[in-house]
Amino acid sequence: MNPLILDGRKVAQTVKDELKGQIDELQSKGITPKLATVLVGDDEASKTYVQMKANTCHKLGMASERVFLPEETTTEELLDVIQRLNEDPEVHGILLQHPVPSHIDERQAFDAISLDKDVDGVTSHGFGATTFQLGAYPCCTPAAILQVIDYYDLDVEGKHAVVIGRSPILGKPVSMMLLNRNATVTICHSKTENLPEVVKQADIVVAAVGRPKFVKGDWLKEGAIVLDAGYNPGNIGDADYDTCYAKSSAITPVPGGIGPVTISMLLKHTVEAAQKQCKVS
Repeated sequence: MNPLILDGRKVAQTVKDELKGQIDELQSKGITPKLATVLVGDDEASKTYVQMKANTCHKLGMASERVFLPEETTTEELLDVIQRLNEDPEVHGILLQHPVPSHIDERQAFDAISLDKDVDGVTSHGFGATTFQLGAYPCCTPAAILQVIDYYDLDVEGKHAVVIGRSPILGKPVSMMLLNRNATVTICHSKTENLPEVVKQADIVVAAVGRPKFVKGDWLKEGAIVLDAGYNPGNIGDADYDTCYAKSSAITPVPGGIGPVTISMLLKHTVEAAQKQCKVS
């Protein structure tokens, strides 16, 4: 049998359809959910991502503020911008587009974002709260992975999930979120020995390593679920789609898999932040 194609565009549209009613309700009370995005430097891919997020906001009736800062911006100047946005009652969510230029202390900048407005789940406090299920907004790509799992009613409990990648905004948080769903989680990384043999034990494989076509089909056990969170130049995922397709029971394509859902989760978190900050149930 052919594997189930996990269509992220369909999942994302379902999320946005649900958000539209919530946004309309907020607007009826004089509240427009607003996302502020901060971009430091002139990276073309980052500019494209920021524009995509702004376009999606406007389509749903949300507001967006884009703050473009020059490459030479210092950490202190960036912190001042973030603090201004923290104090702006009309801004409900803040996203600092990463990566930032190397001379900036990225972790300090992330952690300057108010937890109430950390809709991208990048603060250290937010990661801890997500791990302990204390109601913070999780990182958007991990949240998107769980949204796809829920939409397609994929069984996680008791399954062995292998996460390839340990970044603080993807590999680590998605591992904790799967653990909280009662999966047994193995986190792999660049120092993992015999990686193909570890992956072959997995019921669920999360590819989050940032290397095109890295995960091969012959690494998989028959019937594994492949959730590809990679997005590399040329619209290529971290899994070798053709060979993984042949071995999997369900797989996300790239593009059209986790990516569209990631943006929808960012908007979902922003709407939820507006509801909480404005005390709208």
